[in-house]
Amino acid sequence: MTELKSQLSRASRIENLVKERFAPRSYELIDDSAKHAGHAGARPGGETHYRLRIVSEAFAGLSRVARQRLVHEALRDEFDTGLHALSLELKGPDETG
Repeated sequence: MTELKSQLSRASRIENLVKERFAPRSYELIDDSAKHAGHAGARPGGETHYRLRIVSEAFAGLSRVARQRLVHEALRDEFDTGLHALSLELKGPDETG
């Protein structure tokens, strides 16, 4: 399983984790790495800077900080292996308009 995990792109691993942990009603992951070339944390292969938008029941009733903590904890391994920046937009289902 570890070998398969290492063969997946960071975006695929993030998607799998988010879908497993948060069962999102909607999900969008945008790789912004190219915009950050030459900046701190950027790497030649990219996969370092992302924007993530999730709508999930898991966020209902939680503060913005509590939601962010849940996502950061779920993606800890990604941060430990090169994910440098993650912009988050996290909403509960009653917050979509």
